[in-house]
Amino acid sequence: MEKQYKEYSYFDEDPKKGIGFILALVALLLFTMMGVGLDFDEYLQHESLNIPLGYFYLIFSIDILMIAGIVLIYFYRKIGIVLFPLMLVLHFFMHNYYLSTFLYSDVTNLFLFTGFGMLAIIPKWKFFR
Repeated sequence: MEKQYKEYSYFDEDPKKGIGFILALVALLLFTMMGVGLDFDEYLQHESLNIPLGYFYLIFSIDILMIAGIVLIYFYRKIGIVLFPLMLVLHFFMHNYYLSTFLYSDVTNLFLFTGFGMLAIIPKWKFFR
């Protein structure tokens, strides 16, 4: 008797975006918006904090690229999975180097990306283009 072996996958085969995938992206977006809010608050106080305006062009560009990374992940683009954590780490280091501030929102966002990536993004990897 001949046995037929099928490929066994631990992940679901459905390209549909489930509630876990959506909630993971919403959590990432929430903490990203917290960082954007902090950057905007620093912009409003830049004269009293002696922060040059050129810094904000760069940091708001990084914020926009972080949000674009989340949107690209939602549309199953692999570039979003690379873009988001790179911009997040760059955002963290820019705050740490230029303003000497340690952003817990960025650290939490990185842990969320790592954790949710294991649970929500990696199972959908074969649908990413």
